[in-house]
Amino acid sequence: MNAPWIIYRPEIKVLDCTIRDGGLVNDHLFGDRFVQAIYKTCIEAGVDTMEIGYKNSDQFFSPTKNGPWKFCNEDDIRRIVDDNPSEMSIACMIDAGKSNWKKDVLPKEKSVVDVIRVAFYVYQVPEAIEMIEDAFQKGYEVSANLMAISTVNDPEIDQTLDILSQSSVSTIVVVDSYGSLIPEQTEYLTKKFLKYAKPNGKEVGIHAHNNQQLAFANSIEAIRQGATRVDASIGGLGRGAGNCPMELMLGFLRNPKFKLRPIYKCLEDQFLLLKCQMEWGPYPEYMITGQKNQHPRAAIQARESEVRNQFTEFFDKISQEIS
Repeated sequence: MNAPWIIYRPEIKVLDCTIRDGGLVNDHLFGDRFVQAIYKTCIEAGVDTMEIGYKNSDQFFSPTKNGPWKFCNEDDIRRIVDDNPSEMSIACMIDAGKSNWKKDVLPKEKSVVDVIRVAFYVYQVPEAIEMIEDAFQKGYEVSANLMAISTVNDPEIDQTLDILSQSSVSTIVVVDSYGSLIPEQTEYLTKKFLKYAKPNGKEVGIHAHNNQQLAFANSIEAIRQGATRVDASIGGLGRGAGNCPMELMLGFLRNPKFKLRPIYKCLEDQFLLLKCQMEWGPYPEYMITGQKNQHPRAAIQARESEVRNQFTEFFDKISQEIS
């Protein structure tokens, strides 16, 4: 009998999305000291890539309401990482329909950013391909994040993957935006993504949300099926129910290059106070939207309401809207 769980796969790379996805909880209003703490922690822990935020446009998001990590101007990034003398790469996400990517994504030689992650819905594929090719021509490694995969039908997934596999992306990511996937669905999707990606020299990644407390399980399943890129965040910090916790993922991977102690030190030093200031995690409202395969915006509004914890009322409301 083989025991593959006692070894590790060195080809698996980990991306930290604490600031980018976690910023959706507080409008990316993290202070420099907190962002620097995450940056230093990721380096010490051996994380491969830190996604420092969005590079979205102030035409769509107010700079007075949103912090610098919604826009990731070069000066703001360098204030945190300087020239990034570490081996860890820096990533930014650009949203189709919400970014001025032709102007705001600088040529690579003018930026400390290494990776551009293009996020899009299935109806935005034409723009996404333009964004991918623009970033690639400017010198970046590029990934494609097809969002809300649980709402896309098979023919649309197949056609999108066929198009992406012919593009200049290096990684195509399974994105469980609604936290609705279970491991059997993750297995199916990862195999489908690999069928298109692998013959064309592309990697497959996983970005899981924790609405049903399955982000870790779904990430493991994607890895088990052959995904080599995985997203996680310290403390599971992320929009709504949050993401796969970094402290669990690094422990699971067993690669000796990853160090767990810095993650727990960061949780101790930074997140105990943060939990008093911000709320994230698999509260019942997020469980309900995950189970119903719905966008978590209604759950977010319910959690932010003065009258919260009305779980049965929320359940009935979501059930009625679907029916």
